[in-house]
Amino acid sequence: MTDRFCLHYAPDNASVVIRLALEELGLSYDTALVDRSRRGQNSAAYRALNPNGLIPVLETPDGPMFETAAILLWLADTQGRLAPAPQDPDRAGFLKWLFFASNTVHADLRMLFYPEKYIGPDADMQSALRQQLTARLVNHLDSLNAAAGMGWLGADQPSILDFYIACLLRWMALYPADYDRSWFALPRYPALHAICERLENRASTHAAIIAEGLGSRPFTAPVYANPPEGSAT
Repeated sequence: MTDRFCLHYAPDNASVVIRLALEELGLSYDTALVDRSRRGQNSAAYRALNPNGLIPVLETPDGPMFETAAILLWLADTQGRLAPAPQDPDRAGFLKWLFFASNTVHADLRMLFYPEKYIGPDADMQSALRQQLTARLVNHLDSLNAAAGMGWLGADQPSILDFYIACLLRWMALYPADYDRSWFALPRYPALHAICERLENRASTHAAIIAEGLGSRPFTAPVYANPPEGSAT
């Protein structure tokens, strides 16, 4: 247990979504770098916090938390901001898109980035899987673009869902570095592009830019992170 939040992070990993939420909520927090170059996520100390060895972990007064969507929802609910309250009529619609982002879009991206973890070392099989995934991701983006502006996705005030989607869009533009990414272009999705533009003007995003070296336009014109410590990969 801790009386203060501590974000275990690696630059430009899923932990950046949690950093953005913490900054947007105005919460004080410490950070602990997970050094991916040394496989820090597999250390005994880190596995004690997250037995799955995935980033991020947020240490809270209620104990360590992992899974990006779970942390985001817990923060929003405990702080009463960035998501509809449980009794709000918009809650059901919000939850379906939050978990679509987490369980579907983010999960497909992870397979796109690390196909060898799912189907082994065969290059042809990896290529075929990536082609299937990019087709699926295009459909996902069409769905999100159509949903933006209804409820808590793309509203005047940002939500945890906006920040999550913006980071997913950033990673689609950058990764995997060894794969043709011409399938993705943010301007094809004007509603999502507008969300990204609005978030880039927020103080929370500027704080993340400085902390993780994300570049001046991390969502609409992303570049590879140049962090002051650690590595994105």
